[in-house]
Amino acid sequence: MLYIVSTPIGNLEDITLRAIRILKEVDIILAEDTRVTGVLLKKHNIVKKTISFHDHNENKKIKQTISLLKEGKNIALVSDAGTPAISDPGYLLIKKCREENLQITVLPGACAAIAAITLTSFSRTNFKFMGYMPRKKTQCEKIIKKIQDEKITTVFYESPYRVLKSLEIIANIMPENNIAIIREITKKFEEVIEGKAKEIFNKVKEKTLKGEIVLIISE
Repeated sequence: MLYIVSTPIGNLEDITLRAIRILKEVDIILAEDTRVTGVLLKKHNIVKKTISFHDHNENKKIKQTISLLKEGKNIALVSDAGTPAISDPGYLLIKKCREENLQITVLPGACAAIAAITLTSFSRTNFKFMGYMPRKKTQCEKIIKKIQDEKITTVFYESPYRVLKSLEIIANIMPENNIAIIREITKKFEEVIEGKAKEIFNKVKEKTLKGEIVLIISE
């Protein structure tokens, strides 16, 4: 069985009892970063073999993983935070398991996009998740213009190293739209900054926004 195991997005206590049990029972844990996963395992007194499984080696590790599953091994797939295969490695492995008729199940849990939108005052009856904002300015501008026409609440993940560039583009294209920056969800310095795009950009442009960030554009 391949277990797709959701892990905490910040606070290490945000993990289900079932996830802890499965991580203790499986033969191997596939981890995006074994060091990050090691902290979680230590917190919950789990001693288990971990194998790195990330964007740069996913194709190489899929064949090995499929072989282990066919041998009868139970394997857990985890990402650094949140639900695997949602803007994290895992999709190709899951696809291959389906093709090989291998058993898969999911242990639901934390997802930063859902947690972030619940913290805002924005409509959440109809929203769209877009993953990470494109790195190229032209692609970013194209997506923001499309969102402007669609009028739907849109959720992005964003890097603290690129968020100001994305905010500037949003502020230039749709300055009066409400947006929210949510960072450090479930951690000590959790913060939600809401307001008009231009106002928010002017407010934070001289700051260093640290931690994992979710950027939401209201409808």
